[in-house]
Amino acid sequence: MPTAETSRVAIVTGGAGGLGLPIAARLADRGHRVAIWDLDGARAETAAAGIEGARGYAVDVTDPVAIDAACARVVDEMGPLGILVTSAGHNGPVAPFAEYPTDGWDFVMKLNLDAVFHCCQAAVREMLKTGYGRIVNIASIAGKEGNPNAVAYSASKAGVIGLTKSVGRELATTGVLVNCVAPAAIETEMLTQVTPEFRAYVTSKIPLGRLGRAEEVASLVAWLASEECSFSTGAVFDASGGRATY
Repeated sequence: MPTAETSRVAIVTGGAGGLGLPIAARLADRGHRVAIWDLDGARAETAAAGIEGARGYAVDVTDPVAIDAACARVVDEMGPLGILVTSAGHNGPVAPFAEYPTDGWDFVMKLNLDAVFHCCQAAVREMLKTGYGRIVNIASIAGKEGNPNAVAYSASKAGVIGLTKSVGRELATTGVLVNCVAPAAIETEMLTQVTPEFRAYVTSKIPLGRLGRAEEVASLVAWLASEECSFSTGAVFDASGGRATY
């Protein structure tokens, strides 16, 4: 019989909405103490109020100084860091490549990739102190296949996959395991950022014929963030309804 899982401190970026909120709730259900990070501090506190043992923090994950300060605060207030889930992100503009705005590219890369690097780095520094950690980065099937008219999103998520593989292999013998999840389109508020035509396109690519549900991704993330995940690192786990081909 499996033993009860040790209660850990978990940080979930973008945890006040989208995929982050159900992920935070699922981790709390497993007995973890969750720090919800969001750019909007009031939103983070409201989300945390609905999850037992959770706390909300206002954190700009595009600011490395703010990340380091928030990470130190979480450890001071909640205990040693055991889990990080990087869920904060944005689709960015949907536009033809030849017309894709430079500011849109810069914004998406800063939030979807640079922030993941900085959050992972801050978390790893803490996890190496205890010799235990689980990091789960939220990538996307777009990072494998590349969605047309979404060059920044696709490139940023490909970067998250590469970052995960690199860091996972580097830390393989340290007790800190690093994996990522590559969902296809999931029914969350992020889909309100895209056109109906783009939504229809991404749905049509899914063999199961429907969008994914946030709780389905949360379930996979919770396992990757657990002690049961003990022989996977630097890996990509699909949640694509059959869309992924590799």
